[in-house]
Amino acid sequence: MRLGGWGFVKRGIAAALAGLMAGVMPVQACTNILLMAADGTPVYGRTLEYAIETQSDVVVVPRNYEFVGTRPSNVPGIKWTARYAFVGVMSFGQPFVSDGMNEKGLAGGALYFPDFASYTPPEKADGHTALAPWEFLSWVLSNFSTVAEVKAALDKTAIIDLPAPIVNFTLPFHFPIHDATGASIVIEPIDGKLKVYDNPMGVLTNSPPFDWHLNNIRNYVKMSPVSADPLKIGGKTFAPFGQGSGLLGIPGDPTPPSRFIRALGYAASAKQLPDGPQTVRLVEHIMNNFDIPIGFIDSAAKGGELEYTQWTSVADLRAKKYYIKGYKDQVLRAVDLNSFDLDAKALRVAPFKINLTPPALEFAK
Repeated sequence: MRLGGWGFVKRGIAAALAGLMAGVMPVQACTNILLMAADGTPVYGRTLEYAIETQSDVVVVPRNYEFVGTRPSNVPGIKWTARYAFVGVMSFGQPFVSDGMNEKGLAGGALYFPDFASYTPPEKADGHTALAPWEFLSWVLSNFSTVAEVKAALDKTAIIDLPAPIVNFTLPFHFPIHDATGASIVIEPIDGKLKVYDNPMGVLTNSPPFDWHLNNIRNYVKMSPVSADPLKIGGKTFAPFGQGSGLLGIPGDPTPPSRFIRALGYAASAKQLPDGPQTVRLVEHIMNNFDIPIGFIDSAAKGGELEYTQWTSVADLRAKKYYIKGYKDQVLRAVDLNSFDLDAKALRVAPFKINLTPPALEFAK
């Protein structure tokens, strides 16, 4: 089994990205969180926003799948064979994933990181180990079982500054990675090197860099899910109008810094539930708060497209179950990695079909 560069891209990618070739760059407003169930199960959630239709499908990649990376001039680059099977979301018919989870419970995503992603120049990287930005997450999921293994391997590879075919610009990414123990890191390409941060909070959005977001938390240390006490002035008492007064001032706009603080607030205050299945539903509810409907971010006014939340994923890292729902079909669908032949000889692909008609409610007879 073999995957070679971008030569396999199908289904009219050129037409789908014609706007990009005209100079319109997609915006991405992804949000990532990790919650722990009381039994120690980590559950990962993530949204993906784009201003173009990404033609997403869900793919299960088996063990021993042969990958071939890309170098400048579209020549073959790094080659590797998948040690671990994984499930994830691929776009435009190609199995390099932008989000996913492997059979060991290692999970993560490629989140947009504009203005700050700075990759290694191709001429300064070893062509036998260097990866294109869109290949990095698949390399991680197919090779490693824990966050510790990923950290140990990063000095043996590099992400190179390589424009993606068709779009003709380099995709700026950073990567949240989580494992079945609940360990989390953030990997960011800064000044040509891969900078790694431990991330015990499990939260990430987009630019600026992760350490900036950590410092920004200090602006919100008074926030609390507990309502404020009444204020007494001059013999009069002023009580809050209702519940939630402890969160007055929490940012509600969709910028990455504001979403980071809001996601951290939800993750830190969420009631811990007993197990993975219940926590999956809790994470789903939290991620609903980061939905961007079409029109709310109107980049079209500047010649761009309308950005929106194309899909939301949730993953139970112990049960090895991956869930996804789309913008036009909000029913959460499950992929149980345990139910697949992980030594299969071919990819398994589930087209991300749209069902605009909500299923009917069944009444007892």
